[in-house]
Amino acid sequence: MSSVSLSLPSMPAPLLSILRKLLPSLPPTGRDMDVPPLYREAFVLSGYRPLGLPWRCYVLSLFQMHKDTVTVWCPLLAAVAMMVRFLFFTVLQGGGVLGVRLWAPEGPGVSLDPSSLPLLLYVLSAVLCLSCNAVSLLLYPYTSCVRSCLLLLDSVGRGVHQAGRALALSLYSSDASWTESAVGQLYFPTAAVLAWLSCTTGCCVELYPHRPNLLHRKLLWGGPVLLAFLLDISPVARRLYTCSWNNQAVLLHSLQVVLFLLAALFFSCPVPECLSPGGFDILGHSRQLLQVLLTLSIVCQQEALLQDFSWRRAGLVRRVGEESLLWSCAVFSVVTLSCSVTALALRRCRVPR
Repeated sequence: MSSVSLSLPSMPAPLLSILRKLLPSLPPTGRDMDVPPLYREAFVLSGYRPLGLPWRCYVLSLFQMHKDTVTVWCPLLAAVAMMVRFLFFTVLQGGGVLGVRLWAPEGPGVSLDPSSLPLLLYVLSAVLCLSCNAVSLLLYPYTSCVRSCLLLLDSVGRGVHQAGRALALSLYSSDASWTESAVGQLYFPTAAVLAWLSCTTGCCVELYPHRPNLLHRKLLWGGPVLLAFLLDISPVARRLYTCSWNNQAVLLHSLQVVLFLLAALFFSCPVPECLSPGGFDILGHSRQLLQVLLTLSIVCQQEALLQDFSWRRAGLVRRVGEESLLWSCAVFSVVTLSCSVTALALRRCRVPR
């Protein structure tokens, strides 16, 4: 009786050679003593990827368990999910979003819709921030030069997102009395300056070799970020204080604030790994918890802004004014350009290591 073989046919030798070049084997992760002090994290003793590997190895390390696996996948998946959610929201809007009419009484077509522009800028800034963060975490062990450039890119993405967040919150999540007050008039210009300052301090802390100690680095990096966040949520805080909490957008805004504050806690305290050094190297250390909480905070904020946009879109241009709306979007563009130029200038003037 003949037997039937179910084994797969062997690949030709040239094809195997090409696959080996395209998909190199990944070396095992190492200890903290295997990498320079610049790449080490306190109380994380293992799970470090070797330095200087081909870039394809770092891309494939997405599917390898190491200390950065969760921190890379989290913003990467969130960026895709936010973009898909926004596209679905765009399609489901009867009057269209981004100036495109899909199912309107006038029929399909293209029209200028200034009220949608801040929402688009916010979503793009959030996706940019998450994407830059994921890329910098994935590829930073490649070379020291690449690491510096990626950290600059991450700082620029963070500053642009802060400006986009302030723009959207000032227009969609604030009431008319707050917008017309002196605080409301100064809110977005101040937030724009803080966003640029956050990007600049982040670039300086990461680029220059004469680094302060860990506490001073966290203060220099996290101080402007926290100040920008406290300013950005001021219209949300007023709304949480004055409005009832039976609104879905209000609940999402409050959840976003709680998630960010919890993330700040893990940013300032290396727990739980300080309680058991080496016990949370792959899963559960503070860098991962910080990344998860920050990502969930951004996702919740987008959903809250989508709710606010649906509610206040009709009267936004009448309440704020089309000219003022377009000027605010122009300020956002200036902040984006300023952050990019500052990062490039600091990179060129960087003190050699």
